[in-house]
Amino acid sequence: MWSFAGGTQFKWGDRTYLMGVLNVTPDSFSDGGQFNTLEAALRQAHTLAASGADVLDIGGQSTRPNAEDVSLDEELRRVIPVIQAIRNGLASFPPLSIPISVDTTKAAVAQAAIAAGANIVNDISGATYDPEMLTTVAKLGVPLILMHIRGTPKTMQQLTDYTDVVGEICAFLEDRVKAAIAHGIPPAHLAIDPGIGFAKTYAQNLEIFQRLPELKRLGYPVLVGPSRKSFIGHLLNQPDPQLRVWGTAAACCGAIAGGADILRVHDVQEMRQVCQVADALWRKAG
Repeated sequence: MWSFAGGTQFKWGDRTYLMGVLNVTPDSFSDGGQFNTLEAALRQAHTLAASGADVLDIGGQSTRPNAEDVSLDEELRRVIPVIQAIRNGLASFPPLSIPISVDTTKAAVAQAAIAAGANIVNDISGATYDPEMLTTVAKLGVPLILMHIRGTPKTMQQLTDYTDVVGEICAFLEDRVKAAIAHGIPPAHLAIDPGIGFAKTYAQNLEIFQRLPELKRLGYPVLVGPSRKSFIGHLLNQPDPQLRVWGTAAACCGAIAGGADILRVHDVQEMRQVCQVADALWRKAG
């Protein structure tokens, strides 16, 4: 269970939790440039919260294929004012108490984001890009989500040669969990993410969904991020990510059936309904 200020709790197994994506970037694959002003980001944060998001995931570094890394100063400039404004309110936007995760691979961004009011660190590198990340998160005392990736967003789609994709993902995540615990992060603060679309082919993404119970057996909450991804576009012959809502819904259903605890999505209102029905179908609590 994760507990946050204000009494919010994530009780694993009770239901599926929705992480609403808020990319404050000019170049994300689906919504780049839509929310990279403070007013637009705040409006979207309130929309996601009102639509049923359980947590907001705020990122200032695009992780789409071939994305370039941004500087520390630029990432801080994008992310920190948004978190502060969500927490403190601004103009016609009242403060929000919803949990916030910061989507970053930089320890300095994680530290500044938590100081600004964020609650969770979501690191797509599994805390491998920045050698200070695990030490920093341990000191901050906040939950950490560890994702599987090979290479960087710029190189990852050239690194999809696996002997056993799910077995190798599990081995990587087990190793990263052990490293996190060794740095003083409590096991109860950890969650894992197989990294749908990150150094994975179309077929490998499908296999991950089919074998999600193997990740569940590692004993940690599992986050899955299928939203609007290219494997859905491939299946539907739909090049526009924003028109992949129903394909995303099907993928979310499959993830819940496989035991996912958190879904990272753009279309929160629609996926909330998906979760309500799928939880009733597949969770004992339903």
